[in-house]
Amino acid sequence: MIFSDGKPITHTTPLFRSFQIQLRVIGALLMREVLTRYGRHNIGFMWMFVEPMLFTTGVTALWTFAKMHHNSNMPIAAFALTGYSTVLLWRNMPSRCVGAVEPNLALMYHRHVKVMDVFAARLLLEAGGATMSFIILSIFYISIGWVQPPQDLLKVLLGWLMTAWFGTSLALLMGSLNERTELVEKLWHPASYLLFPLSGAAFMVDWLPPSAQKVVLLLPMVHGVELLREGYFGSLVRCHYNISYMAASCLTLTAFALAQERYVSKRVTPE
Repeated sequence: MIFSDGKPITHTTPLFRSFQIQLRVIGALLMREVLTRYGRHNIGFMWMFVEPMLFTTGVTALWTFAKMHHNSNMPIAAFALTGYSTVLLWRNMPSRCVGAVEPNLALMYHRHVKVMDVFAARLLLEAGGATMSFIILSIFYISIGWVQPPQDLLKVLLGWLMTAWFGTSLALLMGSLNERTELVEKLWHPASYLLFPLSGAAFMVDWLPPSAQKVVLLLPMVHGVELLREGYFGSLVRCHYNISYMAASCLTLTAFALAQERYVSKRVTPE
């Protein structure tokens, strides 16, 4: 529609109202994702954090029975908890975003639903499940005496947040690139398994030779794991990390991921 003076009618939405709409869209997609993935039967959405708890507990038990103490005074339960929980955080997020657009194409007929909303809902679900699992297991292990309380809770929180940032940026990049070529999905799964032994989950950087330390510290998630473990164990361990390097890596990855997401979102055609 055009006014008599020839100027087009424009509709502007206030910033706060736009933010409210965005939250409602992501919230609805999140609930849809929970119901689609976990259903209403048995314990339902509780599988969101029970499933990663079972994985982490299984790895903890396996490492304990195998006596994987690495000639260290570090409690094996705390070592497994801090290591495998971070793996679930950064590895599962990209796995859920790869191939996330196609099942939700029909929803994109709604003008408020965008590719980023689909990614955001899945990322929140994965991050929330891993975080709840980590908190509940930490409280449980501390209560039964397997683990001592963290010596520096702020470092634990910062290490967790930095690892979540890395997982989020990597997930956005993998999810966006997968819409351009299906090779991403085929390559990501084996790559994620190869990255697991290098991620710092099953070793401390200080245990490695100096030459190997330089190599593994090129991986951003290793810095997050080392920081988190320093927060847990304090002076009991010697940790190697550079948060500035990790932040710069995550920032670069995020910028590239957002550019790819913008490119893909302009070319997505709803079914």
